[in-house]
Amino acid sequence: MVLFSRRLALGAAMGLCMACGSSSDGNPNVDGALGSGGSGSAGHAGSPGHAGSPGHAGSPGASGGLGSSGSPGASGSLGSSGSPGLAGSPGVSGSPGASGSPPVLTSSAAEVAAKLGRPANFLIGMGNDLDEGNDHNKDGAFTLGTTLDLHYAYLVAYLNGDGSWGSWKDWNPDGSFVNEIANTSDAHGTVPMFTLYAMAAAGDGALSGLASNTFEKGYWGDVKLLFQRLAIFGKPAVVHFEPDFWAYAQQQSHGDPTSIRVALKANAPDCAELSDDLVGMGHCIIKLARTYAPKVLIGFHASEWASDDASATAAFLKKVGADKTDIIFADPLDRDAGCFEAGVDPNCQRGGKFYLDETNTTSPNFHEYLAWSKAITTGLGRPMIWWQVPFGVPSATPGGTAGHYRDNRAKYLFNHVQEFVDAGGLGAAFGTGAGNQTTWDTDGGQFKAAVKKYYQAPTPLR
Repeated sequence: MVLFSRRLALGAAMGLCMACGSSSDGNPNVDGALGSGGSGSAGHAGSPGHAGSPGHAGSPGASGGLGSSGSPGASGSLGSSGSPGLAGSPGVSGSPGASGSPPVLTSSAAEVAAKLGRPANFLIGMGNDLDEGNDHNKDGAFTLGTTLDLHYAYLVAYLNGDGSWGSWKDWNPDGSFVNEIANTSDAHGTVPMFTLYAMAAAGDGALSGLASNTFEKGYWGDVKLLFQRLAIFGKPAVVHFEPDFWAYAQQQSHGDPTSIRVALKANAPDCAELSDDLVGMGHCIIKLARTYAPKVLIGFHASEWASDDASATAAFLKKVGADKTDIIFADPLDRDAGCFEAGVDPNCQRGGKFYLDETNTTSPNFHEYLAWSKAITTGLGRPMIWWQVPFGVPSATPGGTAGHYRDNRAKYLFNHVQEFVDAGGLGAAFGTGAGNQTTWDTDGGQFKAAVKKYYQAPTPLR
């Protein structure tokens, strides 16, 4: 088994989403598979040489080595979450996938915030910011002097050199990394959130793992373990499932999720009654969440580049069960706009226009993006969390330098929170999607000042 540290894994995760985010040129995966230019994909991360540079400048998310001793939350027996089908599952009535499916419920953002134990105000979060010394009390979100609503961490998977499955479960004994992050977030008054990015273990955009028993056994074992670990935590948390994956699945299935085989029944015993396809996969995630960790809120990811038609993306996600989750996620851009404009970083070699017009008079602009977002939230009846929002600072000069690339999404969002609420928003979680981006500690204090001001008069949710 290849030794794979959290430092390498999270560095790889930061280089995964080459196709994430909005662009004016359609599907932004024009630069080929992940790994070009040295960023590495989760599927090639079993070899540390493919995982990205662990000491990347300005790279949050480097968290130190494996198996730190004294991991909080490692105690307690797995499977202690109570009986399957526990009533009161957040946002959904009844068991997904069972015969006689329950009617879809439309959850307001305020209702979802209440299930997380937060006031009915637009939520602010931050993530991919783990302390390099593995002291999670020093993670970036807890250094701002303001208590945020959400703190997220990546959970990634990779194939070892011998082809066997490896993942976040190996970072601490028995997957207790989840409890380490959850307990620390809770101690700081923040709801823990996890982004599971494991489907890319076969390679970015490669769906071949879906039909592999080895791949699927590892995947479903991890999903179940994640919920068992969150059951031990025993408090509300959020799990964000598979950025990019659903968009690739939509494109490759031509919008028909029954056309792609998933080796589900043989490898996820809890879901033996579900279909061996993408529909079964989506509903199995929901079933495992409701069965093992009913206090946890979950959501799938919508990508703007999946289709030119937002209603088609909403329809596809509905087919795989996204309307039976609690939240829908989207990323407005996975890197600072200026990184693409500068064009010198190997992680930013995608063509298009990425700096949005704040006056909303020329394209691309914020109103266009929010119209797409509203089509998704309306189509699914679920509120949205905009995830991995870049930290970049506005500038009249295109580009920038490593750690100081320009972007205006953070500024616009904090100055127009009501527009995001009106689009069906629940909150926004800021973070970097690659190394060398502007971060909370290289942005001249923009984010720190913005969150302090925001919480003095937060914007109510609907």
